[in-house]
This record gives sequence, C-alpha cells and structure tokens, in this order.
Amino acid sequence: MMIPACRLEDLPRGEAHRLDIDPPVSVFHTDDGELFAIDDTCTHQDASLADGWLDGCEVECPLHASKFDLRTGAVDAPPAKLPVRTHEVVVEGGMIHVRLSTDAPNLPPCVAARLAGGPA
Repeated sequence: MMIPACRLEDLPRGEAHRLDIDPPVSVFHTDDGELFAIDDTCTHQDASLADGWLDGCEVECPLHASKFDLRTGAVDAPPAKLPVRTHEVVVEGGMIHVRLSTDAPNLPPCVAARLAGGPA
C-alpha cells in the first residue's frame, strides 16, 4: 500500500515527518538530501524516533539512545536489540509517498499489546 506523506518542499533536510498510522511511520530527510522511511516506534520501548536525533543515515532514539540505520533498519547501538522495519519512499510530482512494507513490525511489547486491543 502506498500512502502520501507530505510535500518534499515541506520536509527540510535534517528533519522527520511522522505519519499517524498504526503502527506509526516516519520519513527522514537527511542532510545529504536522501529520503528514508522506517517504523517510528523504537523496538526497545515506546518512543517516537521522529523525536530523535538524525546523524547522517542514523537516528538516535530520544528515550534510551538506541541508534537505527535508516537504510536497513538495523540496530547500531543498544539497548534495542531488534531492527525497525523499513519502507520504500517514492517522490512523484513533488509529493513524498511511502510504500508500506508487508513484513511484520518489531514493536515493543506495550505497543504490540495496545495495537492488538490488549492492556497497554
């Protein structure tokens, strides 16, 4: 499924745009002009990666400093152990779109329970 995220001109380099879907996804625009989309929730605990710090092709979680590679979703620094899911980014007519991955997300237990309708 491909969903519109925002206009390219509305996402400055070095910033992120969060899509409020379940689970949330964020688009990152690196200082080098590259665009990446990953699941927004840290796999360690419920924290928005869009609120983290972008450094090259890496984002640092604002809660416990786990780092994720935007290109692959791999964990580059603990305490997170599982990667985040990555998504394809397509720019058409100045609009950023995200093609959602069909892979299962790696969500922290509290978020997975909430999405499944259980206690948070």
